[in-house]
Amino acid sequence: MAVENTKAKQYEAHRKAAADRQARLAEAGQEIGPPPAVVNEKRRDGCARDFKRFCETYFPKYFYIRWSDDHLRAIRKIEDAVLAGRLFAFAMPRGSGKSVLCIAAVLWAAVYGHHRYICLIAATERMARKILEKVYNALERNPLLYEDFPEICHPIRKLERTPQRAQKQKCEGQYTYMLWTKREIVLPSIKLEGAYTAASGTIVSVCGLTGGEVRGQNKDMPDGSILRPSLVLLDDPQTKGSAKSPTQCQDRTELLQGDILGMSGPDKNIAGMMPCTVIRPGDMADEILNPEKHPEWHGERTKMVYSWPTAEALWEQYANERSAGLRRGDGGAKGNEFYRKRRTAMDAGGKVAWPDRHPPDCLSAIQHAMNLKLRDEPAFFAEYQNEPLTAKEEVEMLSVEQIAGKLNRRDESTIPAPCGKLVMYVDVQKKALYHVIMALQPNFTAFLVDYGCYPDQKLHYFAYKSVRRTLSTVHRGCGEEAAILAGLEDLITDKLGRTYARDDGAKLRIGLCLIDNGYQKDTVELFIRQSTFAGILMSAKGFGIGASDRPMDDRRLKKGEELGDNWLITGSQGASALRMVQIDTNHWKSFLHARLAVPIGDTGCLSLWGKSEARHRMLAEQLTAEYPVRTEGRGRLVNEWSARPGRDNHLLDCATGCMVAGSMLGIRLMARAVPKKTKKKFRTVKATYL
Repeated sequence: MAVENTKAKQYEAHRKAAADRQARLAEAGQEIGPPPAVVNEKRRDGCARDFKRFCETYFPKYFYIRWSDDHLRAIRKIEDAVLAGRLFAFAMPRGSGKSVLCIAAVLWAAVYGHHRYICLIAATERMARKILEKVYNALERNPLLYEDFPEICHPIRKLERTPQRAQKQKCEGQYTYMLWTKREIVLPSIKLEGAYTAASGTIVSVCGLTGGEVRGQNKDMPDGSILRPSLVLLDDPQTKGSAKSPTQCQDRTELLQGDILGMSGPDKNIAGMMPCTVIRPGDMADEILNPEKHPEWHGERTKMVYSWPTAEALWEQYANERSAGLRRGDGGAKGNEFYRKRRTAMDAGGKVAWPDRHPPDCLSAIQHAMNLKLRDEPAFFAEYQNEPLTAKEEVEMLSVEQIAGKLNRRDESTIPAPCGKLVMYVDVQKKALYHVIMALQPNFTAFLVDYGCYPDQKLHYFAYKSVRRTLSTVHRGCGEEAAILAGLEDLITDKLGRTYARDDGAKLRIGLCLIDNGYQKDTVELFIRQSTFAGILMSAKGFGIGASDRPMDDRRLKKGEELGDNWLITGSQGASALRMVQIDTNHWKSFLHARLAVPIGDTGCLSLWGKSEARHRMLAEQLTAEYPVRTEGRGRLVNEWSARPGRDNHLLDCATGCMVAGSMLGIRLMARAVPKKTKKKFRTVKATYL
């Protein structure tokens, strides 16, 4: 027993000694030792209040080309934003280094302790994390920063890119309290001569503009206070998709002006920098840069070219020579030779913002700018001039605001006395059915009577992806096809089963209802076949007939087909088949927008009921969810319509279909030619439309 006790004590002593030894090793591993001495105090101190000098001193590999006047002006305003708590938004040509300037500004503000809490915001959190990674890389790898800011860079290097070590890292026995994650950096807390350094505990965090994290940017401090961001960097806070949506632009602007500018708390102003790109006229960046609308942002909009060369004929020849050389694989040598011989004449009148900016294969900045313009003119004006060209598709279209404002001040579902026809179109989707009802005068003056979604969402504005009351939830227990059938039954019975009062007391019913069969064709045809309203129902399918395609009126009709104005009723194929109408959507969407462009009171105008523009915001956005591009082919010009990414267009399809239904009932803008005789009530009409 005594021997066993002795062995147990020996083992316990051995285990304790091993644990103590391991603890000492761990303690030694956690201790990073004192930071090295500052190599150049004068260099460090000289940049503390001079941002331009800081960039040139510590980032010579980034800023190695002589500054332009635009750069110097931007640098002064960035400096003012950081030191004086101002706001600065600026758009510079792509490749001008605006984002790198802002990252340098974040580092300048952090290492000198100008700001204790800095927040990096981009269009998405993922993009913001990329900015944070660049900040971390500079602190870890930049040799000049390591020489002059060892109290920051030495602890970071000692992590050896292992973030977990930060939790137990010590400097001369004191925890550094450093943190490094994908979403946040906390700089090390280091004491020198008994006091913490200026950058100790400085926080740099990230969030996406629309991700919901903006409101949560604050930290509880050991002394009980709350630390909030005092400097924010918003790097290109919009995307190409959001720039196309007036609603998203407005939402992002409201987030910027409300949540972000209020991040510093109720009693403090926040400093802010926003490098941005104007993607489309009227987008978020375009609005913020406008000094009339947002003077507090001190917006700067710079360009690559401030005046264009006057020798247009020579530049046209240059373009031809350069293109010919590139096709032969000379890399642009022929164009360069042409420009070299005529450079003085070709440069005359031209003025660029940054004369030193051009790649080795170009002889001057003017030539470089002209090459970019020749390569893609719309992209050049958006990315390098910050003056995006008005897209072709927008020239002949009303804006969302203009459409929503086309109000005739009539009550909903009321019909003016001259209107003789009521038509309806239904767009079938998996989750819901969209519809539009129009009243039409004989001259194609149109009045919106009703539109919406079944099941009713109880909202005036919603997106299809956010629909909560769906066909399947209203008709529980039904499969997809059965739910669509039940939904069509409810919607059609409600709309076609009622009468609509005209101003003179006459009662009207819907005379023709088209149902889109692009989704669940068999289900739509089954519904029509068994419906009590089958006589005024017809399935429809849209086709975009382009300029290079054969137009409908050039095709040879098959037996049973009937041709109208860019619509075609097909013949029955078999006893069980239904006739359907095929629609040239390129023609009829152009026709619809032409009606929207006609002023209220003129012949052929389409107007909306009511007095509230907000009531029709969803409709107006869906009516502009596609855009036309004028295309030439087969000796004719055609507006070919394309969808804008991420936009609902269901009500656009419905409104377009109502115009077609009116044409099928004989509504026209101008006197038509003598119609061909047909046995059916839908007559073939040749008409010339305004």
